[in-house]
Amino acid sequence: MIPEAGRTPEVPLIERVQQDLNIWNIPEGPWRLGELLGYPIDLNPRTIIFTWVAMVIVLALSAAAVRTAHVRYPGRPAIAYEIIIDFIRDMIKDTMEERKGNMVLSLAMTFLIFIAVMNMLGIVPTLFAPTADHQTAFAFAGVTFVTLHLWGIRYRRGEYLKDFLRPYPFFLPIRLIEEVAKPVTLAIRLFGNMKGKEIMILALLGLITGVAELAGGFMASVLWLGFGLFISIIQAFVFTILSIAYISLAVTESH
Repeated sequence: MIPEAGRTPEVPLIERVQQDLNIWNIPEGPWRLGELLGYPIDLNPRTIIFTWVAMVIVLALSAAAVRTAHVRYPGRPAIAYEIIIDFIRDMIKDTMEERKGNMVLSLAMTFLIFIAVMNMLGIVPTLFAPTADHQTAFAFAGVTFVTLHLWGIRYRRGEYLKDFLRPYPFFLPIRLIEEVAKPVTLAIRLFGNMKGKEIMILALLGLITGVAELAGGFMASVLWLGFGLFISIIQAFVFTILSIAYISLAVTESH
């Protein structure tokens, strides 16, 4: 709809709240780097900045866990990390042999903690979850995609490549579609849930104000933020579990 002359077009609610929360003055538009084969190459400044914020938080948590590690009297950060490591190690043992599982442990640990921290940044007003950007979600999925094929070839060599032609060679296109669908579904699931969480938080912050807040709207916001925290952790867990499962299928001998 074309706005009438002399009238300022109304800014959508989500965009207005997003602008009000941008106290860091981060550019709203993407950084255009150029074009590749006719497609624009854009980078989201918010994604880059808050990815680095998440990296700093993860490094600080890891440093605290190392510093408080003790055989007899470990600190809380060390205990929390040990619980997470044991949990992931047990899951890996159920899917592949120990020699191959030890290689996957560090990757799975990084996925779980890094993605969880990224997801939870979006719960804090004025901050942004980098995983709500499709570029970040597809980057993580790309790491899983490349890793499972490289490690599949490393451990199974020619047998891994032959699996693409089983049971019949003309199934190859279907097998290729199946392999491409793995990272795509991983990325879409993570991106969709985080983007939806971000939109709902912005909508609640924009709608529940004044009298509505006094009438109980504040409680609705708190409940949704709690649910957003739950979704953030669950999605990091799901991404990690599926990555372990895909890698396990690639490195395990077929029967």
